[in-house]
Amino acid sequence: MSDSPTSALLAILDQYQPARLLCISREPVPAVSAFCAEHTGCEVTTTDQVPLPAELANRRYDLAIVADQLETLAMRTGVELLAGLRNLSVSRMAVLVDLHQAEGWQENDFFGLAMQRHARFEKDQRSLTLFTYDLAEYKSVPDWLNSKYWANPEMFDKYWW
Repeated sequence: MSDSPTSALLAILDQYQPARLLCISREPVPAVSAFCAEHTGCEVTTTDQVPLPAELANRRYDLAIVADQLETLAMRTGVELLAGLRNLSVSRMAVLVDLHQAEGWQENDFFGLAMQRHARFEKDQRSLTLFTYDLAEYKSVPDWLNSKYWANPEMFDKYWW
């Protein structure tokens, strides 16, 4: 497990190797800067505007990172941002938030947005939680959802119903 938010975000970036990255933060995110310095082919879009401008909101990205934002936004605006990203713009997302500073937010709010708690960091009276979303890992395929249970293939061409 990572010992800092920067190393955790770097691990996520290294795992997914995004070609198009959206970073929504009021301050530069060190992990994004470090990743982009090594991966010059990565197209990075950074903004601190919420809601997103139309030219950014209407694009697809491989990964979105939201940091240092939810603490200053109204909860409704934050939910609209995260749900909009999840539904329209990205298949993977990482959100770094101080739940003590983000008024009204609780862990269950992120779980309700289909996110998982990836890590928690404590340092100097500050607590940051990293939540992640990956559409490919959102839900495992249930056993019953395969062709074995849909019909009786051994009966095909034997009987007419």
